[in-house]
Formats: sequence, structure tokens, C-alpha cells
Amino acid sequence: MAALGPHRPKTTEPSLTDGTIKPASTRPLATAVVLASALALAACGGKKGPEAVTQQTAVTTIGVNSYLWRASLETLKFMPLSQVDSAGGVIVGEWYQNPNVPNERVKVSVAILDGALRADAVQVSAQREVMQDGRWVAAPVRAGTVQRLEEIILERARTLRQASLARN
Repeated sequence: MAALGPHRPKTTEPSLTDGTIKPASTRPLATAVVLASALALAACGGKKGPEAVTQQTAVTTIGVNSYLWRASLETLKFMPLSQVDSAGGVIVGEWYQNPNVPNERVKVSVAILDGALRADAVQVSAQREVMQDGRWVAAPVRAGTVQRLEEIILERARTLRQASLARN
């Protein structure tokens, strides 16, 4: 090293003076500040009064709001289901043909988008086909069908939630 004199080889490692590495003496202080902040924030998570009892979020091991999930399954129980994904909150029905209207069939899907019991947490989509010349042809879904299904699911979910609160 002494032979190199004032000409030291350039290194690609960051130095203490360029701001990328803190001197060792400030690391324990920074760690202590971060830990103290984390503990202070953790203390803010305690239960509140009646609000904690009436919360509208009921996310369980299924991954989505349990009230919306149960209400969706109950609402679509009249049709066979091709996909039921409780972790992702997706229910896809198979084509359903009402015995009273044999030349028409519908397919309904429900997606639960949030853990809260809110109107925008459930999304229903529907497809409709009618029989023409022996073939199924896409037809528009009747106005209000999707909105009505969403309302039915939300009403049932609220009823399930109220029943759950009454038991507690």
C-alpha cells in the first residue's frame, strides 16, 4: 500500500462522504427511532367503544366479506355454478334455463371486490341468450336485471350481518 502513494485505486464501493452509508455510530440511533415509532403506532390499534362491535367488515379465512359471500351464494342457489373461488371472491354460474321460458337462458357472475359490506363491493354481470332457428343467440340483458341482483345480494348480506350482531 505504501508504494501506491497518494494515488489510491478507485473503488466502486460507496464511501461515507457521499451519503450512501451512515457512519456506524448513527445506526443504533436510527434503529432505536424506527423501533420507537413502530411501538407508538402499534399502541394506536386498540378497540374503540361501540364502533368496534358494529364494524361492517367480516373478512374470514375465505378472503372476502363473509356476509356478501354467503348472500351471493344464496342468491344464485337456483342455478348450477361452474366456478366458486372464495379466496378471490368470484362466483360464476353456468347457463340457466328457466323451465317457464324454454327459449331463453342466462348466465350470471358475481365478484366481491372489497372486504367491507358496501354497495360498491359487489359486482354482478349477466349474459342472456335466446333460441333462434335452433341456435342460441346473444341477446341484451333486460334493463335493471343486474342492479336488482346486486340489491338482492346487498339486502341479504345486511340481514345476515344484523342477525350476527343480534347473536353477539
